[in-house]
Amino acid sequence: MPEEAAKITATPSLSPWEPLKVPVFRLLWSTWLVANICMWMNDVAAAWMMTSMTTSPLWVALVQSASTLPVFLLGLPSGALADILDRRRYFIMTQFWVAGVATLLCIAVLSGVMTPALLLVLTFANGIGLAMRWPVFAAIMPELVTRPQLPAALALNGISMNASRIIGPLVAGALIASAGTEYVFVLNAVLSVVSGFAIMRWRRTHVPSPLGRERLGSAMRVGLQYVRQSARLRAVLLRVALFFLHSTALLAMLPLVARGLHGGDAGTFTLLLASMGAGAIGAALFLPRLRQMMTRDTLVMRSTVLQSVSMAMMAFAPNTWVAVPAMLLNGAAWITCANSLSVSAQLSLPDWVRARGMSMYQMAIMGASALGAALWGQVATLTSVQTGLAVASVSGSVSMLMALRWVTDRNMEEDLTPSSEFKTPVADVPPGAGNLVVRIDYQIDPARADDFRALMQESRRSRLRQGALEWALLRDVNQPGHFTEQIVDESWTEHLRRFGRVTASDVALRERKLAFHIGDAPPQVSRSVVEGPGRVQERSE
Repeated sequence: MPEEAAKITATPSLSPWEPLKVPVFRLLWSTWLVANICMWMNDVAAAWMMTSMTTSPLWVALVQSASTLPVFLLGLPSGALADILDRRRYFIMTQFWVAGVATLLCIAVLSGVMTPALLLVLTFANGIGLAMRWPVFAAIMPELVTRPQLPAALALNGISMNASRIIGPLVAGALIASAGTEYVFVLNAVLSVVSGFAIMRWRRTHVPSPLGRERLGSAMRVGLQYVRQSARLRAVLLRVALFFLHSTALLAMLPLVARGLHGGDAGTFTLLLASMGAGAIGAALFLPRLRQMMTRDTLVMRSTVLQSVSMAMMAFAPNTWVAVPAMLLNGAAWITCANSLSVSAQLSLPDWVRARGMSMYQMAIMGASALGAALWGQVATLTSVQTGLAVASVSGSVSMLMALRWVTDRNMEEDLTPSSEFKTPVADVPPGAGNLVVRIDYQIDPARADDFRALMQESRRSRLRQGALEWALLRDVNQPGHFTEQIVDESWTEHLRRFGRVTASDVALRERKLAFHIGDAPPQVSRSVVEGPGRVQERSE
């Protein structure tokens, strides 16, 4: 994208803490911090409890699988639900789901009925709540702050995650050592319930669609279509997947790296994790200034290179004196890249599909991390840990450079501001079931046909992003310059929904199409409902 267009809007005096001045953001961010601490506490306690019940490495490994698998299974459905339901109620429901599972865990542990199988089931149930909770929180973020504050708000979310990564394991470890694992689950249950009641203090007016709720299956299809037809979002998903595919190599092999350092033990591993979190928190404070100095693509590339350098340092670090600074750099690079890409994803999504888009963003992160851990673990098994980290560091920078250079976003910043410029159609008798076929007839100068076809490809992407089932451009074989744009919608209701999804960019696109039309009257629009084989009911205007 052009240098100026790629810069994130920011006020020069904007403090990294500016969003915390907004009371509702402060409330929900604090709740999110506590929820993340609970998540890490639960993961540590569950893994430790499994080791006390069985010595099987498989059962221990399955704890992590049970925690992350729901993200892959429920990522898109949870995003769709967050878009079509009242987000406040849905957020409250997901938090109380987590609180309920935490309470069941607590009761099972205190009553002495916990078994390895039951622990996996409850861990999976907890993962369901986490998978459902993340998309709705990501979707409500732009509602809580202004557009210039959004990058800082997302950076604060990164601080929350990294601070919880430090606090959660430390609290869990201290409780396990001093009182016992069961007290971790007790504290987790109490904090989860308190967080649920804290979210209930948030007041948000939900405006239901006059067309009713979307069906879940249709909402999921439209979400996938939006991502497929959005060049900007596809580029972001590719870049975030590449970054986490390679950066996860260090986290996956960090226990082995810590053990290989001079005098390395469990304390060394904790120190390295804490150093990474501290680096991320420190870098987040400087992100507003960095965003003013560099474009998003430059930030992504430089932070990727810095992450690769720090990973190479860790591959050959002889002791903690080298490893700790390397992990500080790694944490700083991680949050810089992750924040830049998260902002890009948020700005690529209109509100009506935001949760679905961000759920796929999260799925890209989790999928790339899982694949990367297996890939680089296998490379390290066949060679060595040092070789695996070195190869990942070089490959990460090279692949990101290629992605930034060759996978573009069509050099276009779209204005996704909602618009009511398009007149919503009215039917004398609203059609019932059946696909709706819309035809728009254009008469253009045949000499400009190639330019018109190129522009209509933008129209195709726009219609499909809004939810259309099919799109085609038809050329009349008998009338030169006569073209028909044909759009197929799932139903009359879904056709009307598209008018509620129109943005300022769509309005500008319509004006560019109309500039090609040379007919005496505006382009003719007709709408036909498919009622059955060979039966079509047509309406023109």
